[in-house]
Amino acid sequence: MAGNPSQSPSGKETIMSDDNTTPEKNDEPQVDNAAAPDAQQDGPVEPTPEEIIAQLEAEKEQLRDQVLRTAAEMENLRKRTEREIADTRSYAIAGFARDMLVATDNLSRALMVMPAEVRETADGSLKSLIEGIEMTEREMQRLLQKNGVKPIEAQGEKFDPHRHQAMFEVPDTTVPDGTVVQVVQTGYAIGERILRPAMVGVSKGGGKAGPRPDIDPPAPGEGIDKSA
Repeated sequence: MAGNPSQSPSGKETIMSDDNTTPEKNDEPQVDNAAAPDAQQDGPVEPTPEEIIAQLEAEKEQLRDQVLRTAAEMENLRKRTEREIADTRSYAIAGFARDMLVATDNLSRALMVMPAEVRETADGSLKSLIEGIEMTEREMQRLLQKNGVKPIEAQGEKFDPHRHQAMFEVPDTTVPDGTVVQVVQTGYAIGERILRPAMVGVSKGGGKAGPRPDIDPPAPGEGIDKSA
């Protein structure tokens, strides 16, 4: 298709074609639409409801475990404090009681050195002195027991190194070996604590003593019913 003729300055007609028209330049920046989906994917991803629930459940279990541990620690602390308070109350007078035992021993020795016939035939001031010593010794024993200080049983018992202190051995075939046959000095304990062990003489030469459950642990296999 031919364009409209125009008159040139020289008088000749010039034909202009539509194909020779210069297109207008577009100065607007080109946008790459293909990169838009990638730009959206690079942003933060919202967690799904299932993931949120799982995270909350994990936090709940962690907090529950911490609460249970704290409760257990507090219970152990309470029991330990109660035990320490009870021990303090029981053993607070341990040192004083140990010193009082010395005075009690002296009173007992004062009565022991007197012959029996002198004590039976005494009269007047001597009799009053003996009775005063006996009353004082009994009262001190009563007060010691009132405060938890008790004598350790030793005579006729099997020797226990935790409660008895062997001073000598006595040949005796009528009782089992290791039996306490003589008490030199009475031992005392306060609660489960030994204030002082009993000083004793132990038999030697008799048969083997049978085991005691409170002292000797059972041998492996003992106490098991093998009849089944």
